[in-house]
Amino acid sequence: MQSLETLTERDFDSVWEIMEESFPRDERRSREAQRKILDVSWYHLYGYRAHGELMAFLAVWEFDTFLFVEHFAVRKSCRNGGLGAVLLTQLTTQSRKPVILEVELPTGELEARRIAFYERNGFVMNPFEYMQPAMGEDRHAIPLRIMSYPKRLLADEFETMRDVLYCHVYRQK
Repeated sequence: MQSLETLTERDFDSVWEIMEESFPRDERRSREAQRKILDVSWYHLYGYRAHGELMAFLAVWEFDTFLFVEHFAVRKSCRNGGLGAVLLTQLTTQSRKPVILEVELPTGELEARRIAFYERNGFVMNPFEYMQPAMGEDRHAIPLRIMSYPKRLLADEFETMRDVLYCHVYRQK
């Protein structure tokens, strides 16, 4: 059985490698900015290893009332084997708080498949418009959607969570 372990700064290079192969430039910080947030007390990295190699990771912000999965990725060589579902289920069942994450708009087959993956794992799409702020001066803001577990958010819950993300994750005032 695969299980999540807490990662440390020693794992950063492996996390970054998976992050670069999994996320477009605008959906991640610069390497230096990403390393810097490792010092933030409510930011946590969890991962899964096989044969000593990091195969998947989750970057999670733990706030008072919810968890925000900022990045979740499985190494390309390990995808489509059920590992992602196992790890996501571990996170959601171990958390006593709602879990939210951002997804791209379902404009193509790949985006629709990602959304369907999260739906199969108990997440629901929220109907509210959402813009991910730029993750750096050389990055662009991106229209995304928020998915939540275990239930859809009410409008005021969404606004509160969005405001927390903008303030603490994206450093928007």
